[in-house]
Amino acid sequence: MSDTDSLEVRPEELRLEYDPAKLGFECTDELVPLSDFVGQDRAVRSLQFGLGLKKPGYNIFVTGLSGTGKATAILEYIKRRLDDQAATGDVAVPDDWCYVYNFDEPDRPNVIRMPAGEGKLLRNRLDQLLESVKSNIDRRFSSEEYERSRKETVERGQAQAQKLMEEAQSLAEKGGFLLRFAPTGVSLVPLIDGKPMSPEQFQELTKEQRDELSEREKPITETVNETGDQVRTIERDVAEQVVQLDRDVAEVVLKDSFEAIEATYRDFSEVSQFLFALRRYALENVQLLRNDKERPSNPLIGAQLPAGGSDPFLAFRCNAFVNNLGVEGPPIVVEPNPNWTNLFGRIERRATLGTYVSDHTLLKAGAVHKANGGYLILNLVDLMTKPGAWDGLKRLIRAGEVSLEDPGEQYGFFTPQTLRPEPIPVDVKLVVTGDPMAYFLLSARDEEFWEMFKVKADFDYQIERTQENILAYAAFICASCEREELHHFDAEAVARVVDYGSRVVDDREKLSARFGRLRDVVIEADYWRSIDGARLVSGEHVDRAIDERVYRLNLIEERMREMIANGTIIIDTGGSVVGQVNGLSVLKMGDFSFGKPARITANTFLGQRGVVSIDRESQLSGKIHDKGVLVLSGYLGSKYAQDKPLSLLASISFEQEYQSIDGDSASLAELCAILSSLAEAPIRQDLAMTGSVNQKGEVQPIGGLNQKIEGFYDVCRIAGFTGTQGVMIPVRNKRNLMPRKDVLESVERGDFHVYAVDSVDEAIELLTGETAGERDAEGKFPEGTINQRVDVRLREMGETLRRFGRPQRPDQDNDKKSMDGSGEPDLPNDEGDPDEPKPGSDGGE
Repeated sequence: MSDTDSLEVRPEELRLEYDPAKLGFECTDELVPLSDFVGQDRAVRSLQFGLGLKKPGYNIFVTGLSGTGKATAILEYIKRRLDDQAATGDVAVPDDWCYVYNFDEPDRPNVIRMPAGEGKLLRNRLDQLLESVKSNIDRRFSSEEYERSRKETVERGQAQAQKLMEEAQSLAEKGGFLLRFAPTGVSLVPLIDGKPMSPEQFQELTKEQRDELSEREKPITETVNETGDQVRTIERDVAEQVVQLDRDVAEVVLKDSFEAIEATYRDFSEVSQFLFALRRYALENVQLLRNDKERPSNPLIGAQLPAGGSDPFLAFRCNAFVNNLGVEGPPIVVEPNPNWTNLFGRIERRATLGTYVSDHTLLKAGAVHKANGGYLILNLVDLMTKPGAWDGLKRLIRAGEVSLEDPGEQYGFFTPQTLRPEPIPVDVKLVVTGDPMAYFLLSARDEEFWEMFKVKADFDYQIERTQENILAYAAFICASCEREELHHFDAEAVARVVDYGSRVVDDREKLSARFGRLRDVVIEADYWRSIDGARLVSGEHVDRAIDERVYRLNLIEERMREMIANGTIIIDTGGSVVGQVNGLSVLKMGDFSFGKPARITANTFLGQRGVVSIDRESQLSGKIHDKGVLVLSGYLGSKYAQDKPLSLLASISFEQEYQSIDGDSASLAELCAILSSLAEAPIRQDLAMTGSVNQKGEVQPIGGLNQKIEGFYDVCRIAGFTGTQGVMIPVRNKRNLMPRKDVLESVERGDFHVYAVDSVDEAIELLTGETAGERDAEGKFPEGTINQRVDVRLREMGETLRRFGRPQRPDQDNDKKSMDGSGEPDLPNDEGDPDEPKPGSDGGE
């Protein structure tokens, strides 16, 4: 039999507390604030590789649990990297991008690439050019020289037309007619005694007189028509001469105005081509540039408004789409809301004459455009919840360019006057943060994922508890205090944060790397310092911050304790019962979890089904729990059925559990309950236990250890300590021990005990106070031991079943029969219910 004292965990092994004296300082204001990663060598090397390799597809997917500070750390790391590059002069400033008017296809604005800062200068110079052209044209067209030339041209044409009209009038008068000019044209009016004939006089004429009048009218009408044609020809010639005069004047003016800006951008081919087209457009539409009120109204010299709206000078407008004026290096863009327009830009519209129109000046850049030549940091969850954003990002990486599109078009919606701006080539290093599960799912489900994100940077949620990392913890606290404008921490407070970091990860040899949660503790501890009016944050303030956070979240836990205390949930903390054991489970309620004891019972009787979990049959268990139950049959068969068939039906149940359970950490407790039932050995109810077991009888480590210990401790505290109460844990979990201080103090006083076991035999001996027993050379267990009684009972059950003449393997119909009043054994179907168990709280974990 194992010595109980040898299994008990000593108080000094129960909790590892850091000595503040080892820190070497009294207050964190003596430290340099943390500015680097802590214990994340793997992630740092991945970032160095991904950021340094400038090849397509080598974007970075950063994984890690929330609160590890991935996004903030990456941002700081990239900034430091760029600062180092700037110090050596090895840094490139991204170019500007401008959209300008497309004279051939106005609905497809052209894009121009310019050195950093030149885009805004180009826009300003074009504005100045427009004002210069308008001013010079207005001045030249208002000059006396232009007015004289134009007047001479018009008067010359008018004189020619007047001469033709006078000749036609003279001819008409000789024929007895008068030429009358009206807006509808020229008409001939007969004369009588040198006066125009009235309609009444015309009606009094005889038929012979009218015929004679008509004969005389025909040649005159032909002559008048010819004269009209000649006059119109003269008007057209005059109009063309005026247009040509305007073009000659405008050409001189435009040449003077464009000369300077064309010389400035002679080395920029795209700008030069645009200026050439702009000059030609201005020459053809010089009337748009005139401010005088007496513009010629002749359609032959009318101007054509540019497409896109009411701005007559739209062709001169430049949209400095991406302006990097003042930027000293590659941009770093963090987009917190990566919807379509925020990522890929948008096409704005203005209301005009009852409809919506757009032009190249209404194009707005997105995060991708702003990050071009630099780095874009996104969160995967935010990205996936925005329609079209993920697919658009994949197209961006695949094509190497970004197009401005209306998001409505992606879903077939009608959009008014859509532009098709020229795409912009993109060279951006994409950094996406997400959790490990999202990475695995995308790797398996999205065939393009591997081609887009070839670098994985994995941030660990825990780091080694070394002196170096502990000092880094202190530097982090210092940085948090300065960043959040908090009071500094004394050495004891830092030590408490270090202990909390180990407790969070349930490992005394590790520290939590989820610095977001640690920062919350730092901020909350400073709040409680302010309540006390202290100068520095002390260890008591840290403890209170942790306790108060638990108090804000543990309402359900307190209700559970009340139900145990008033007997609604039945848990015994004293006495001994056959086939009954106190198991330990963990309930997870979002970001808070707590331990709760659960009564596990086992009944054994004749049958061949083996171990049957009532929770599994009721579809209240998960797959991991079901596996743990099947392992029990393997253990029983291996240990007790080498010389006989295993003729047993054992039913096990989590009593008063009405929600889904999962995990295998209760398998040791379930096995001990079965052995107790078979050997009729009472189990101590003042002990609770947790642990997984394998088919060899070895006790395996589990999770949620400290919460489970504290769960049973609180129940015993409320019921009253007897000095014998305690918990049993796997010996391989000793490194995970970091319970609360009150648990440690109770262990030191002897009120509560923690035992660590390595095998099923050690566990059953501790629970029953009896020897488990080992086989001797003849393969027999010592008389009276637990194992011997189990072995004998199994043999008796096999013999009894054989005497009743039951087949070795009952058919499926008999298996499904339930226990009735006649005492027939329940032999349910081996297969169980094919439906998958529902997810729920962790029955063991």
